[in-house]
Amino acid sequence: MAERNERSRSAPADEAAPRDFAATVERLEGLVARLESGELSLEESLAAFEEGVRLTRDAQRRLDEAELKVRTLTEGAEGGIELEPFAPPREDEGER
Repeated sequence: MAERNERSRSAPADEAAPRDFAATVERLEGLVARLESGELSLEESLAAFEEGVRLTRDAQRRLDEAELKVRTLTEGAEGGIELEPFAPPREDEGER
C-alpha cells in the first residue's frame, strides 16, 4: 500500500504531457518498448497503457490543431483550399 501511495504522489509529474510533439512520440515509443518487454507487472502495464492512451490523445489533438492551422493558412480568398505540392529545396540551392 505504501508503494501505491508513493506512486500516487509522483503520478501528476509522470502524467504531464511533454510540451513538444516529438517528445510525446518519443515517450510513447518508450512506453511501447516497456510494455513489449514483458517485464512489467500487471499494475505497471495498466499504468503504462493508461499513460499511453493519454499521450496518444494529446498527440492526436496536436495533429488536429496543426492540420487546422495549415488549412487556415492555405485557404484561398474565395474559401477554397489551394493546395500546392511540397517540394524540398534542391541540394545545389543550399550551397550558394
